[in-house]
Amino acid sequence: MNKILFLLLNFLVTFSVFSQTVIVDSLKQEGWDKSGKLTFLVNQSAFSNWTSGGENSIAGALAVDYNLNYYKNGWAWDTKMIGAFGINKNSDSDFAKKTDDRIEINSLVGKNFTKELSYSSFVNFKTQFARGYKYSNSSIGVEQRNETTRFFSPAYIQLGVGVYWKKSNDFWINMAPVTGRLIMANKKFTSNLSDGEEYFGISKGNTSRFELGASLTGFYKFELIENVILEQSLSLYSDYLQNAENIDIDYTISAFMKINDYLSTSLIIQCRYDDNAVKKVQLRQVFGLAVTLDLLEIPTLISKI
Repeated sequence: MNKILFLLLNFLVTFSVFSQTVIVDSLKQEGWDKSGKLTFLVNQSAFSNWTSGGENSIAGALAVDYNLNYYKNGWAWDTKMIGAFGINKNSDSDFAKKTDDRIEINSLVGKNFTKELSYSSFVNFKTQFARGYKYSNSSIGVEQRNETTRFFSPAYIQLGVGVYWKKSNDFWINMAPVTGRLIMANKKFTSNLSDGEEYFGISKGNTSRFELGASLTGFYKFELIENVILEQSLSLYSDYLQNAENIDIDYTISAFMKINDYLSTSLIIQCRYDDNAVKKVQLRQVFGLAVTLDLLEIPTLISKI
């Protein structure tokens, strides 16, 4: 765990040091700043009489990323909303399977006491859109699935207070030494647990779990080289009440290589560790051609149709 945490922090620091992009201090601009993007990612493969083997597949993912930033008289309010859903279908499978499923809202209010440091209070909410399954084959080789997650199962709500360091809307870190976290789930997933077994940390027959700990979140976006944008987000959480040394990690790095105003190639790598979910490192990687639209420009594009 310590090695994983060190590597993730090293990524963030290394990219910060070697980026040549000059970041504009957005705190000098008072009022509202809105931005957002809509991204559609697609992958497809097809084979016909291909002697080397292979299976037909098609995959698509839709993601919305919207940001609201406000600053006036030393007060900053930053909100980021993410919704993403992806699905994949292989010719040899009876079921379409998810490649992405996220709902996340992060809102932070801060009052500065230096140019770049503020006292802060934040709320974070995470869950998913659709049901998730674990897949297996029956004794006769028929593919089957067992539901493991759904909307609000699990769902995470975090509330915390701390210190907010902000260089710009594209580069910030929030440290909250006092953070409460509530994990919620449908009783369907906890009522049949064995004694001592837990569902995302929730014990048998219960629908929630409360934790009190510390959190650190950060975001960094910059142009690595011309037309290549790199985004990183890091979230760490430690529960004071139980196994404080087991730090939950959620790290995502996304690279976008611009082809034109609407097309880009996209690479997304997400790494998670949460011993309440599974005592292993979770890894997700998606690569493909992406269609990207500026959310603020969509009304203008529609009017031209």
